[in-house]
Amino acid sequence: MQENDIILELRNVDKGFNRGTVNETILFSGFGLSVGRGEFISVVGSNGSGKTTMLNIISGSTMIDGGSVLLEGRDITKLPEHKKAAKIGRVFQNPAVGTVPGMTIFENLSIAANKGSSYGMAPALNRKNHKRFRELVAGLGLGLEDKMDIPVGLLSGGQRQALSLLMSTMTPIDILLLDEHTAALDPKTAEVIMTLTDRLVREMNLTTIMVTHNLRYAVEYGNRLLMMHNGHIVLDKAGEEKAGCSIDNLLTLFNEISIECGN
Repeated sequence: MQENDIILELRNVDKGFNRGTVNETILFSGFGLSVGRGEFISVVGSNGSGKTTMLNIISGSTMIDGGSVLLEGRDITKLPEHKKAAKIGRVFQNPAVGTVPGMTIFENLSIAANKGSSYGMAPALNRKNHKRFRELVAGLGLGLEDKMDIPVGLLSGGQRQALSLLMSTMTPIDILLLDEHTAALDPKTAEVIMTLTDRLVREMNLTTIMVTHNLRYAVEYGNRLLMMHNGHIVLDKAGEEKAGCSIDNLLTLFNEISIECGN
């Protein structure tokens, strides 16, 4: 990968928890990851392998003990989370996290449209945006364009997650982080959200990191696949190698790791 093709880089990252106590745990020690522009990376691994912590470090919700985080070549290690949010979109596992339930769809979209601005949400609340927002929502294919003035809290989990996905990509971003964003949904709705995710990522050419426990999604979606274990990347497949991966391959590796660790 050429240096100018790298959009995100984690360099020699150290991260531990409960430092100085009997419960001290070192998760990352010299951890590194380079993400190429336009890559759609699926990340799998057992609980506690470091998947979500990695996303937290990238987004700024978890600070590191050592090392650095670079975005477009700029060191953003110490940048506050709210400032990183201007360039990093994120969709969480819980559909309720990415939206404000007591506000309408239109008001939620207005907040998202003004992300990173110092002018508050008032400019985006201008009714001139109503047509544009309605067209964006119509693109989700869920019929929400006729419900712009109802509170988001009245929507189903799948509808809220689709809205969260749209909101996270309404302003230009460098990276989209998806943290188990289908895990809380029923199977049918999860399929709808994954299809929508893939379409938005392709249409907007978004560099995306998706953490998932669904091995089929990890195999079927994206152009790069990582498996993590105990704070290490134990599998990294891209391009044709990734295309050749199967669920059986991943399950075999999972079992091998489990045996090696005595589980």
